Amino acid sequence: MPKIDEIADGVYRIEVVYKEIGLQFNHFLVKDDEPLLFHTGLNSMFGEILEGVSKIMDPKTLRWVGFSHFESDECGSLNKWLELAPRADAVCSTLGAVVSVNDFAIRPARGMNDGETFQTGKRSYRFCSTAHLPHGWDAGVLFEETDGTLFCSDLFTHFGDVEPLTASDIVGRAKDSLINMQQSPFAYYIPYTPQMRGIFDRLAALDSKTLAVMHGSSFTGDCGKALIELSGVIEETLG
Repeated sequence: MPKIDEIADGVYRIEVVYKEIGLQFNHFLVKDDEPLLFHTGLNSMFGEILEGVSKIMDPKTLRWVGFSHFESDECGSLNKWLELAPRADAVCSTLGAVVSVNDFAIRPARGMNDGETFQTGKRSYRFCSTAHLPHGWDAGVLFEETDGTLFCSDLFTHFGDVEPLTASDIVGRAKDSLINMQQSPFAYYIPYTPQMRGIFDRLAALDSKTLAVMHGSSFTGDCGKALIELSGVIEETLG
């Protein structure tokens, strides 16, 4: 049973919990003239996410399916969404489209370059290339410029049955999870690279109002500060 919460105006967080590891998997539906779903979820979670989307809108009217990088929880059920919604197209990095998505998907994706934008009605989205952050050379994040929501994928990952939206510190939660994962098969799931700090600086400069977090609570507050602090945590832990 998915849990649905509106974390910003017209932005709905659809949560499915992976109980075996105590981790939330969050998928974000944004209502507009051309609705967008960010994260398709695992192929095995499609039914639950579809149930969540159906409570908000007709899933057949979905227009865009976005994700950060080519990974099962990011885009595992992509083809099921493309089959269900005949007008829907995937949107991802140009690199991701060329090297993975266009071979995998039943329709070609819209590949985005760093800084490129597109409109869905009243909303405007900017694609931000973030190679190897959180992971994958094809990685990127999507910034909804109209209301200031940053769909930041695996950044700020933290475990537990946590609240859908918080104004409290999530950097500390992310740090604890990052340290604990170093003793697990998930060690170094975020690789430290010399380009990382520059990428975080660019994301911080976006002046986001909400961070839509894939695993754990989303955040509202000083998002730029949180991003800079997370950069320091990753450098301290992995650098």
